[in-house]
Amino acid sequence: MSANQLAAELGVSKRTVYRDIATLVERGAAIEGAPGVGYGLRAGFFLPPMTLDKDELDAVILGLRWVSRRGDGALARGAVDALAKIVAVLPPTPDDPIATSGLFVGGRGEPPHLATVRQAMREERKLRLAYADRSGAPTERVVWPIAIGFFEAAEVLAAWCELRKGFRHFRLDQIVRAEVSKERFPKRRPTLLADWRLSDRKLGRGDHADRN
Repeated sequence: MSANQLAAELGVSKRTVYRDIATLVERGAAIEGAPGVGYGLRAGFFLPPMTLDKDELDAVILGLRWVSRRGDGALARGAVDALAKIVAVLPPTPDDPIATSGLFVGGRGEPPHLATVRQAMREERKLRLAYADRSGAPTERVVWPIAIGFFEAAEVLAAWCELRKGFRHFRLDQIVRAEVSKERFPKRRPTLLADWRLSDRKLGRGDHADRN
């Protein structure tokens, strides 16, 4: 796969691809490349067992515990399973690092419609929303969901809105109904994500749908 293909797929620059490939090669990844040919990963290559220092392990435990409290059911189960797999490949220690970490997370529980929104994002399918703005006024939208921001007060969906022909933000707790459409995005989500990052709007400034 060429650097151009990788950059387009991931929504990053070619310079980032070159840098990251070089880092992976330095760390032992069996990646081969040649001008005009692209990059290839030799068959049968597996990453070596990971090693984490104490701060890195604490960060992983804290982050995955946060996800287990703030994600939907599938994310919560994934966080628990991922943590178990990570601990299983770490060098043995006298104490259970999870049980003795002392890092805990409180949370509000699963955000509404999170599983549906994540499905649409993962499958790159349009999302039909029944939404209520801050004043309670109802609106129907068809959006292309690209990112979810988790903030202290609310979870916010960033999406391209077909009605307003621009990027808008929607609080998950103000979504009345969400339905995954059979229609796919006309662009790949990494490309849309890159466009959103370059736009003037920033996730977390407030609900842009209120001003539509």
